Amino acid sequence: MNTIEQSILDALRELEETIARMPTASPKPSLLPIFERIDQLTRELPRGTDPDLLHYLHKKSYQKARLFLEGRNHENARGNCDRS
Repeated sequence: MNTIEQSILDALRELEETIARMPTASPKPSLLPIFERIDQLTRELPRGTDPDLLHYLHKKSYQKARLFLEGRNHENARGNCDRS
């Protein structure tokens, strides 16, 4: 895993933790900065990045992207996307 992928994984975990705290958080945290950071890091990924990871990130399938980066891509269910 390269440093950008590690940063994406960290941001995805932060996103999930923030979402989990939202029901009791006051004031409610903004998710926008996390989404913006994930989008920026995605744009910084080098050529040759695994197409599955890119697909998950571009489609905002963040749980699938997290599983992929954790080496658990086999747990991702095949989606309805028609990818060739």
